[in-house]
Amino acid sequence: MLQVLLSKGIKKSMVIDCLVAEIGSTTTVVNAFNLHHGPVEFIARGMHQTTVETDVTIGLNNAILDLKKNLGVDQLEYKEMFASSSAAGGLKITVHGLVYEMTAKAAKEAALNAGANIHLITANRIEKEHVDKIKEVNPNMIIIAGGTDFGEKDVAFQNLLDVIELNIPIIYTGNISNHERIKKLKKEHVRIVENVYPRVDDFNIIPLRKAIYETFEQNIIHAKGMQHIFDMVNQVIIPTPGAVMDATLLLNQMFDGVMTIDVGGATTDVHSVCEPKPEFSKYNDGEPRFKRTVEGDLGVFVNRMHVIKTFKQGEMERLTGMSYDHILDTLKKEPFIPQTEFGVQIIDLLTKQCVNQALDRHIGDLRRVFTTNGFKVIPDGKDTTQVKYIFLTGGALLNASYPKQIIKDYLARQQTKLAPDANAEVFLDHDYIFASLGVLSHKYPEQTKELLRQTIRFRGD
Repeated sequence: MLQVLLSKGIKKSMVIDCLVAEIGSTTTVVNAFNLHHGPVEFIARGMHQTTVETDVTIGLNNAILDLKKNLGVDQLEYKEMFASSSAAGGLKITVHGLVYEMTAKAAKEAALNAGANIHLITANRIEKEHVDKIKEVNPNMIIIAGGTDFGEKDVAFQNLLDVIELNIPIIYTGNISNHERIKKLKKEHVRIVENVYPRVDDFNIIPLRKAIYETFEQNIIHAKGMQHIFDMVNQVIIPTPGAVMDATLLLNQMFDGVMTIDVGGATTDVHSVCEPKPEFSKYNDGEPRFKRTVEGDLGVFVNRMHVIKTFKQGEMERLTGMSYDHILDTLKKEPFIPQTEFGVQIIDLLTKQCVNQALDRHIGDLRRVFTTNGFKVIPDGKDTTQVKYIFLTGGALLNASYPKQIIKDYLARQQTKLAPDANAEVFLDHDYIFASLGVLSHKYPEQTKELLRQTIRFRGD
């Protein structure tokens, strides 16, 4: 049990095991957990506006003050603080490979799985306009891939030379044959990891993903407002979207064949971890076992006007019984969590559209192709038919009126998509702590599993 210290004339104090801070672009959340003393449990949260323009520790301290208020204590003692961050533009990365469908795609998948916002992908030689774009983006890091091991090596090496003087952290994950001549360059900001595409149709994502996390943590102090973050955070700090994937990977250990759908105000992310159907495995080249897609145009607050444009003409009016002008007027007034009955109806509709569009883009299809033996149906894209458990997180989904029904409706009408079965079980991240749990899983995987069971309200074995 939590230890609350009370004594006559002394302020009330609470001792907890750890805090996990989620430092977003607009809001900083601090979640408190008990891991060692008594039952493993999520205790409470505090929130405050992110102060990235000045010093994020100001907003972080204010979020802790809010946490203390919510706990009803004057003093709060904790041993560890972990963090995830999407502040200061999140994890901005550019990716450069040899062939787009091979090395560039492999590096892209690793970066997405680590929680990156990818601002540029190139294949073959980097051109001058690409360098100009990199300077404009000013990414947190540059990923250089290219060539299977002991295959073509010069393109990747020349691409490295083209960007090395930008003094942006670089991760080289291409042909192993280049390792020695890269080491001779003696550049401290260049890191070498295993080839992300060592052989044809072999995605070696994990080493690059780990290196992205470590490089992000080492360089986050250079992001605007983040220079004092390690004055408070004494454990790992990783990108927030990558933390959600970490939680999904742990859920897959528990359930085997999972998907997480995260709908927020600006983006919709879909994470899936599964094998293809055995009969489809030979067509699965180029699709990783665990995959994240991020849809930067699908969100119910920042990008709600983009979502509206994805509806067919007259569809929103038909579904709501209201005029298009009334719909737009409502959206201009409604905050992220809608305050009126009609606002709830509209945001529910936008949330459902975000889910439908994001799943359509994430999940592959069955396609008819002509062969020498006539027409044949083959899979194209990510096969998620073996997903048996779907988890929902993100402010929009968790505040929706009927979030599980949104998923059931989508699955029920799929005929050609390689989607999960309509009977797949759907769970909610009730405590809204998936990102925090993904961070905790790096040090406390078993405790994190128990916290995952609690937040999804899982009562099985």
